[in-house]
Amino acid sequence: MNLAIGSTAVLVGVFVAATAIVVLVVGLVNGRRDLLRTTPVFAGLLFASAVVAFGAMERALITRDFTVRFVAENGSSHTPALFNFATLWGALEGSILLWSLILTGYLCAVVWRFRKRLGDKLLAWAMVVMFSVALFFFGLMGSAANPFRSFSPPPGFDGPGPNPLLQNNLLMAYHPPFLYLGFVGFTVPFAFAIGALVTGRLGEGWLVETRRWTLFAFAFLTVGIVLGAWWSYEVLGWGGYWAWDPVENASFLPWLTGTAYLHSVMVQERRGMLRVWNLSLLCATFSLTILGTFLTRSGVLNSVHSFTESGIGPAFLSFFGVIVAVSIGLIFWRGDRLRSPGRIDSPVSREGAFLVNNLLFATFALVVLLGTVFPLIVEALNGSQITVGGPYFNRMTGPIVIALLFLMAIAPALPWRKASGETLRHRLLVPAWVGVGTVVFAVAVGARGVTPLIVFGLGGFVAGASLRQIVLATRRQGWRGLVGRTNGGMIVHIGVVIVVVGVVASSAYVSQADFTLRPGQTAHLEGHTVTYVDSSSHTTGNVLVQEARIRIDGDKIHAPKLKKFANANQVVGTPSVRSTPVSDVYLSLLTMPSEPNGPITLRVYIEPLVSWIWFGAGLIFVGAFFAAFPGRRRRPTDPASAPIPEAVPEIGDDAGADRIAPVGAR
Repeated sequence: MNLAIGSTAVLVGVFVAATAIVVLVVGLVNGRRDLLRTTPVFAGLLFASAVVAFGAMERALITRDFTVRFVAENGSSHTPALFNFATLWGALEGSILLWSLILTGYLCAVVWRFRKRLGDKLLAWAMVVMFSVALFFFGLMGSAANPFRSFSPPPGFDGPGPNPLLQNNLLMAYHPPFLYLGFVGFTVPFAFAIGALVTGRLGEGWLVETRRWTLFAFAFLTVGIVLGAWWSYEVLGWGGYWAWDPVENASFLPWLTGTAYLHSVMVQERRGMLRVWNLSLLCATFSLTILGTFLTRSGVLNSVHSFTESGIGPAFLSFFGVIVAVSIGLIFWRGDRLRSPGRIDSPVSREGAFLVNNLLFATFALVVLLGTVFPLIVEALNGSQITVGGPYFNRMTGPIVIALLFLMAIAPALPWRKASGETLRHRLLVPAWVGVGTVVFAVAVGARGVTPLIVFGLGGFVAGASLRQIVLATRRQGWRGLVGRTNGGMIVHIGVVIVVVGVVASSAYVSQADFTLRPGQTAHLEGHTVTYVDSSSHTTGNVLVQEARIRIDGDKIHAPKLKKFANANQVVGTPSVRSTPVSDVYLSLLTMPSEPNGPITLRVYIEPLVSWIWFGAGLIFVGAFFAAFPGRRRRPTDPASAPIPEAVPEIGDDAGADRIAPVGAR
């Protein structure tokens, strides 16, 4: 039954998406607004198809229906309930199914949001793009990535279950959905960008309409990336959270270009500049989500995070090529109409700082992209396998991060058009002293090294500038002053600073040592003591668990473990971490006693400020959502709250841009 229901739902999805594209294109070509207004029907049917297919697969996993090949290859009767549910997105076909579900959910949300504008041509073309993307993913599920292939299990058959690394920590249940909410969310602004290019309505109005969707995607992608780093930290036992792994880079690339867009879009809204640049950033961001999915799901990468090998690589690569070709072709086609009416009056201005900011983000993305795909290019050309590791990325991106921190401090303080020295002194004097004080404090507590101290000083500078803006806003408006683009952005900046400081401190000042201990023996590292109490073994479900009880600093006992899953010839370490705002004591068990009261081998890391990374990411998420809603001084009429007559400017009209985004709104 699960096979029949799921397969039917996928086929219905393919039919609905294809029909929607045909109907909308016919309506656009022939000026049939009645056809354009059928969009909600197709969106609802497509979302229902995705829900049914997703539900059928989850039902098959929960009931251990091994007649479904996906369940036979990835499920097991011994897998705990939560990980059994999360198994769906732990393998290729299920991850495509999750992508389709989220995409159709976004599609329905966009249709509902603009339900009073369904006759708008720009919106209709955006819907054509979204239905086309949905058709691609439903087509994959109907062919190369079909999750509903049949299997004939022999009597007593039981599947292997998901990869042991994917059922060893709860974060695996949450990291991929958040990541996909970010990846897929960038489809919305991309679709509107293509709609604007096709219709030629290239004013600033459509940017305002889609800015909130971009912020949501940015927020979800941020959380997804950091949850992945946290999973790596809590599961892999190497004491780190980011290794410039190719799959990590694949998710980081669209974050970089999406962040650049969120900054430069303000220049276009305010001054009418950077139109080509913003369209290019949106197209690049969506293209990089597809490229990232190709890299992680095609089997071309060897990565600790990549668990699949498949034959969908050519399909994804072809789709990526089509997106890039169509985007570049449309931008060239509309080149004359994309000329900016404004210009930068002075490099010492907010628009000048944002332009430099964007160039730095673009360079950052180029460095990461080159380091990620260069080994693949070399292997494709001559068969040689090379590795681009952490030293390349750290050396190349370090100066860029420092420059970005400096711009984060001064850009919000700069006025538009031109800044005077007096204005800068007034706005930046106190933040600069905060930065100096931060360096003095860091040195006083033992921080050393030029690069970390520069980062700490700039971090204090950025935090001081951001807090100054927030304090001024809350004085004027109370706590409601935290809501709005400017002050929400300042919260995001503080979150970014906290993350960067946590990364630099934990990387620059980490201490590591291996100890061989017998029961009762104590080891010392960086002022901390670890005492080996005893060890034990037990079986939980299909997992043999060996754990050592370690007392940290004479206080609570922590238990790092080694786990062996019955259906896998792999021993998985589970570190134990005592986390405080100041530092983490990270315990990784390497070997267990071979005899009673025998020694264990324990690896200990002392890592300062790691918890700041997780806290900072949460602050970025909160700030992004605050920035997505208009503040007290900027509360335009909701464009979806009332019907728009034919004579009133539609999405993307230049006249409408002035109405929606007045100068005083910044």
